[in-house]
Amino acid sequence: MRAQVVTIPIRPVNTRLLILGSTGSIGTQTLEVVTHLNGLHEKGLFPKRFEVVGLAAGKGASLLADQAGRFNVKHLALCDGNGDTPMGVFTGPDAAERLVREVECDVVLAAIVGSAGLPATLAAVELGRDVALANKEALVAAGSLVVPASHKSGAKLLPVDSEHAAVWQCLQSGPDCANGPVIPALRQAPMSVKKVTLTASGGPFRAVEKSRVQRATKAEALKHPTWTMGEKVTIDSASLMNKALEIIEAHWLFALPAEKIDAVVHPQSIAHALVEFEDASVVAQLAHPDMRGPIQQALAFPSRVPSLVKPLDLAEIATALQFEPPDREKFPLLDLAYTVIRHEGTSGAIFNASNEEAVLAFLRGEILFGRIGELVVDAMEAIASTPMRVLGDALNADKQARNHVRDSLRRAVVRA
Repeated sequence: MRAQVVTIPIRPVNTRLLILGSTGSIGTQTLEVVTHLNGLHEKGLFPKRFEVVGLAAGKGASLLADQAGRFNVKHLALCDGNGDTPMGVFTGPDAAERLVREVECDVVLAAIVGSAGLPATLAAVELGRDVALANKEALVAAGSLVVPASHKSGAKLLPVDSEHAAVWQCLQSGPDCANGPVIPALRQAPMSVKKVTLTASGGPFRAVEKSRVQRATKAEALKHPTWTMGEKVTIDSASLMNKALEIIEAHWLFALPAEKIDAVVHPQSIAHALVEFEDASVVAQLAHPDMRGPIQQALAFPSRVPSLVKPLDLAEIATALQFEPPDREKFPLLDLAYTVIRHEGTSGAIFNASNEEAVLAFLRGEILFGRIGELVVDAMEAIASTPMRVLGDALNADKQARNHVRDSLRRAVVRA
């Protein structure tokens, strides 16, 4: 007797999405993914339908207005606005946070670059809204606030960074998810995990001698070999600061101690992370370097549906899985991540803010590339880490670190 196939209709789920940093690289790609997933929903291939209910940008008023028109979004935030804007548009430095607090939503995609996105991200978590997290600096600067707040409110932290999205997917194959999927932020590290390894492309200076790296120009530092990103993230990738930030982020998302997190250079950016389990098995996540993949992973979870990312051709990448240890002498910022994890408190805020300020100086042409790391190391040594109890502690440490870097730059100009 032939078995009868019974089709069970999927109940449609409307998901209200608010995007912080909608005009940046991650924000614009998120809107592409939303359009794609809604198209799958209309075909009956995906249960969720996304309604974009709010958009926030630091700048780019014309693009923000265009996005609002295309997605019929009534609530906007423009952080560099002057207040002379139509109804429904929040303006000023706290515009993104006010948007989060005043507009009802189910998921917040946090993609504002740097510590500027921290107050809005923390507000979303405190309100119990799931956060698709592309803003790694929120956890670096204030993980000891954001993670406990997520535990208290029940908000999920859904990784959008490609490496953390990869770790998240790898963990689903371990015994720790026997009673259900592993969803960050974890309260304790998975018992079966021996080590998590994040991959780094090595940036444009992987094969360049240290003396040349120290003198590198802005144009050279912005030539990333595999990813297309904004200027700040691209410079961080060139110095391996981006990987340092990601090591700290992995600590907070997966409750991992410093000794269980490692980094390896993988120039092709095909394998995004590897998880080694206690039985010596290693599970890796592979995909072409395309941020639309991890964005969809965060928004569609737990569904697996067709994506905009080009499928892998194993024959094509057969000789493209190269791994090598990072040059820690050439890229000194990498090891500072472990110092931050062990010190906790405000050390992450100091680490992140001093780097942000140094990168700005480099992009303005005021310092050589090698000075970025020197300024960060100097700030970390000069400013003591203190306990973090409230958001103000992180913001004060951020301000202190920026002032320290600016003072160092002014003294250098005077001496010159």
